[in-house]
Amino acid sequence: MARISNLNSPGYSSRGHGNSPPPAEARLVEIGATLTVRQLADLLQISAVEVIKQLMRNGIMANINQVISYETAAAVATELNYKVCPKPKADRKSATALSEFRKSQRQQDSTTKGLKPRPPIVTIMGHVNHGKTRLLDAIRQTNVMATEAGSITQHIGAYQVEVNGQRVTFLDTPGHEAFTAMRARGAQVTDIVILVVAADDGVMPQTLEAIDHAKAAGVPIIVAINKIDKPGINPELVKQQLADAGLVAEDWGGDVICVPVSAKEKLGIHELLENLLLVAEMEELRVNPSLPGLGTVIEAKLDKTKGPLATVLVYEGRLKVGDIAAVGATWGRIKAMFNDVGKRVRKAEPATPVEILGLNQVPQVGDILKVVASEHQAQSLIQKQLTERPPELKPVNLSNLYDQISAGQVKELNIIIKADVQGSIEPIKNSLTSLGSVEIQVRIIRSGTGNITESDVMLAIASKGIIIGFGVDSEPGAQRLAEIEGVSIRSYKVIYDLISDVSDALKGMLAPTRVEVIEGQAEIRAVFGIGKKGSIAGVYVTEGKINRGASVRLQRGGKIIAESTVSSLRRFKDDVKEVSAGYECGVGIKDWNEFKVGDTLEFFRVELKQ
Repeated sequence: MARISNLNSPGYSSRGHGNSPPPAEARLVEIGATLTVRQLADLLQISAVEVIKQLMRNGIMANINQVISYETAAAVATELNYKVCPKPKADRKSATALSEFRKSQRQQDSTTKGLKPRPPIVTIMGHVNHGKTRLLDAIRQTNVMATEAGSITQHIGAYQVEVNGQRVTFLDTPGHEAFTAMRARGAQVTDIVILVVAADDGVMPQTLEAIDHAKAAGVPIIVAINKIDKPGINPELVKQQLADAGLVAEDWGGDVICVPVSAKEKLGIHELLENLLLVAEMEELRVNPSLPGLGTVIEAKLDKTKGPLATVLVYEGRLKVGDIAAVGATWGRIKAMFNDVGKRVRKAEPATPVEILGLNQVPQVGDILKVVASEHQAQSLIQKQLTERPPELKPVNLSNLYDQISAGQVKELNIIIKADVQGSIEPIKNSLTSLGSVEIQVRIIRSGTGNITESDVMLAIASKGIIIGFGVDSEPGAQRLAEIEGVSIRSYKVIYDLISDVSDALKGMLAPTRVEVIEGQAEIRAVFGIGKKGSIAGVYVTEGKINRGASVRLQRGGKIIAESTVSSLRRFKDDVKEVSAGYECGVGIKDWNEFKVGDTLEFFRVELKQ
């Protein structure tokens, strides 16, 4: 993708990435009476983006499939140092082929009748305090940040602006969590991601997470290197960090658009928006606005006077006042709608954010809104969603992988790798990706060192992927979230076993595996001696529950120092079978008496899973 830039700026190139530059000595090309922008780009062996840029410089706005005349095409080719001559007229055979092509095009047009271009939906992501909201503020020419507590975005905002006569919808999110929550529920509402990276701070942990989520969603990324007005900044260092994260800038030989900007001083905003429109043009975003409305909840709240309110981004069809809509686990008839500036509207077209009034309850962020014909249909749809999990949202794990491949439900296996040391990651990645085949592609969507976290699980949920740990543990919160959402976490200590399991899973030959299920945690607050029998621990159950006979680990200073089973469990003077979170009890552990105040106990069970 070629970046629009000032012709006098350093590093400007007139070629698209991945294509040969125009020859030093002009080469002769034959151009027909008419051809499309894409055909001209192929003929000149350059990027279609570059052709569109040249047309824009000549005052012509055209998309990639638009037909242009010989004169227009010749002007572009001449500017790029080509000699041009008219293509000889086609013979009868060629004319027949052209007729057949036009016939097929008319048939294709009939199947896409009613499709119209829609505004692109753009999500702005990046590390905290890197200038996401200030950049949107500069684009909108309004003071959004003045309404945010501490100048940090506290909720999701959706705003529609006009850029060079074209509408663009922006989602301003607090990091990538909301973006992921929507994707995890099956809502692909973002067309383009603008990744904001502060030039004085560089790539940070949340920047890397945002990159992972954008890549997993398969959407184009434009990087805005912000705060270039600050003294002593080094944009090239930022590009190096981005390259290390897999985003190679165009002037470094990659295909990622990087635009230096200053949201504070409003520098580079025009160039950023021009590139944004260009990428949107390449995406060819088209929908049928006459269909019933379909959208996603991006914000929801309970208003004391109005009742349940939901901000919905309509991405297909048309939403109107009076429509009956099913939204997640609730429904209602839309009584009123308000646009992003609070103005009352009667309808919302595709890619338009609106706040709706009329739902029976407050929906969840990420819930899908569907317009239906009647109240009965709305209630039936909700009941079906509550009782049946859609097949497309069924979690992927190594046990059911072969069945899903055979059924055609899975075309790629997304894997997140967490290892104890950096040196283990590369051989694991290389070995796993080599296991791919024609039927399924193995894709590593994140790799890193350290324990498996909730962020890893969220990415796996959104991408329908699995998590593989090598020499690391799972944080308790990550383990619980994975159990709730059905995300598969596999832990290994030997690379051979890891590769063998994935290989067997792809072939449908994977044997059952032992999986630990965390049941509860407790903190030792007192130690009581019981004569010759040793001692018991007086504990407070902080999470989950304790069962008599459960497996238990004793941790001290973050290290595991003992592993056994619960031999006794008492509340006051009574023996009990289990104790839940929020209660105190006495715990005896088989063959262990060396308790200390401050130790923690983790209770678990082991299951065999296919």
